This record gives sequence, structure tokens and C-alpha cells, in this order.
Amino acid sequence: MTELRVGIVGVGVMGADHAERIVRKTAGARLAAVSDADTGRAEALAGRLSERSTAGSASTARHSGGTAYAETVRVVEDPMELIAADDVDAVILASPGFAHADQLFACLEHGKPVLCEKPLTMDAASALRVVEAEHKLGRQLIQVGFMRRFDPEYAALKQLLDSGDLGRTLLLHNVHRNKSASPTFRSEMIVRDSMVHEVDVARWLFGEEITRITVHTPTPTSLVGDGVLDPQLAVFELANGALADVEVFVNFQVGYEVRCEAVAERGSATIGLGSGVFTRAGRQWGGTMPADFRVRFEQAYDIEVQRWVDATVRGEIDGPSAWDGYAAAAVCEAGLESLGTGKPVDVALADRGEVLG
Repeated sequence: MTELRVGIVGVGVMGADHAERIVRKTAGARLAAVSDADTGRAEALAGRLSERSTAGSASTARHSGGTAYAETVRVVEDPMELIAADDVDAVILASPGFAHADQLFACLEHGKPVLCEKPLTMDAASALRVVEAEHKLGRQLIQVGFMRRFDPEYAALKQLLDSGDLGRTLLLHNVHRNKSASPTFRSEMIVRDSMVHEVDVARWLFGEEITRITVHTPTPTSLVGDGVLDPQLAVFELANGALADVEVFVNFQVGYEVRCEAVAERGSATIGLGSGVFTRAGRQWGGTMPADFRVRFEQAYDIEVQRWVDATVRGEIDGPSAWDGYAAAAVCEAGLESLGTGKPVDVALADRGEVLG
């Protein structure tokens, strides 16, 4: 296989960003087809990225440092048709979460490796069915888009904590703030679509499952619609007795801010203090703040997609698995219950050994 032919389902903000990434930054892959419920949006993107008569081939342009263009990108109206297409080797799912389950089952049916943006599915039961269906195939095809694992700062933090230099990790403090969110972004989405990243971060950094979650809701900002509970503060209890907390504030107004502090027996480590140089001078301190997640985690997305392509060519996955997506869904499901009651809720997680043998 000279190039991995990638199809993308869903070309909104995230899917379009991945399409640009495949075309302009990712070695060993080319964009073969796109599909979106908004056909006009898909056609506009495909037209923009398809090879122009004045441009050289995608591979020549990409590796010569010139402007890179995809070869002609097909627009496929039906996402299931894209998944089944002979000229698509692997799929990136950036479609709405409610569509993921059916599309993931289709990827498994056709043996197509898939990078699925979170959430894996909308609920724990369907996510577990996806895990079980993949396991029956006898090979892993699904990688979940928890891109923070690929961010150099998070990777360095993970390496430090795993080294044991600071002793056991006891606490994890997280901040997750967006400048603003769509008026349609509801309280439940803060848990399922935003907080889910910290769910995965906590599981990954501790190497333990989350057994209980409590979601607290302080007085909401006045800048959101009635009934939207923003910000939220969640506390995760892990199987080894450690604790993690996260403040999620999706209408922060200032910018996009993600921080993580790990507190261990012999010290602490913090990442996300600023983009670029963080200065302390003249009795002042400060740095710059990115406008949104595509700026803060651009390098993480680049690394994630390149490693996914490389691993797919090898017949492997190199990142969060379907189980990780299921476990996050189970925690978020308990979090939604806690959001409604204000009380701690135990996480109902299947036995991994029984599911995966």
C-alpha cells in the first residue's frame, strides 16, 4: 500500500480540519472521499482540496514544500456508501455522536480501520456493543479521538508520573474552559462532549478506572440561556483511591484554556500554563491564550492522525481503544445522572476481562 486512502464522514469544524490535515500535513495518506449531511458543505470542501490543473500531484507538492492538494476528492452522499467503498481504506468519523454507533458497526462489517471522534457512542450500552463486536473480529480497528494523549505536554506529564520520580500520584486538578459555546450547547453536552476529555485524561494518567463521579453545579453564568448549568465542577473517584476534579466552563469569554496539575507524594507537575512564553517580570505575569481547541491542540491532532495512519498501515492501532471510548461513555452516563441529582453516582462498568477475554 503506497498511500492510505482515507474517507471522512462529517466535515463540520472537526472533520474539515482533519481533511486539511490529511491533505497538507500527513505523510502516507491521501483524502479519497468525504460525506456530510450538508452535501453543499461537502462539495465546497472537496472542491477546495481537490487537485487544481495548475498544481502538481499531492505527494509531489506535499514533500517538496509547495502547496499540497489532494487528488480529486469524491463527495459521497450516503456515509454508509463511503464506508463500503473500494477506494476507501480507512475512515475518520467526525459525524454527530448519535450517528456513530451505526457507522462504527459498518466500519467493522467492512473491515475498515476507523479513527472515531468522541464520543464513541451516545450511551454506555451501545458503546459496549461496539467493543464486543470489535472483539469478535479478533482484531482492533477502532481508535477513539482522545487527542490529549498525543499532546507533547500531556505526553511529558504521563512519562514523568509513570517514572515514579514524584512518588505515587494522589490528586489531579483539571481546568477546561472555552471562550463561548453555541446557544444549542446544553448542560448535558458539557458532560458528554467536553468533560469526557478529562474523563479519559484521568483514566490514562492514573492507569485506573473511575468508579464514582459527582457533578456539582454552582450558580451559572448569566451569559447563557435559561436552564444551562455552566460552569460545572466534577469529582472523579478512581479504583485506587485517588481523586481527580475538573472545572468545565464553556462560556468563559476570555479564550480557550486547558490546564492539568498532578499532585504526587514528592511534588506536583502542571501543564497548560500558557501558549508560547509564559513571563514573570515587573511584578506582572502572563502569556498568550489560544482562541480555540484547534490552536491549543493543533500539534496533538497532527501527531494523532499521523500515528493513526502509520499504525493502520501496519495493521494496528496506536491510541485510545474502543474500550477507552466505552469506559468514558460509562463515566459520562453516570455523570449525567449526577448532574440531575447532585449526588454521587457509581459508574456501572462491565468486567473488562469478561468482555475481552
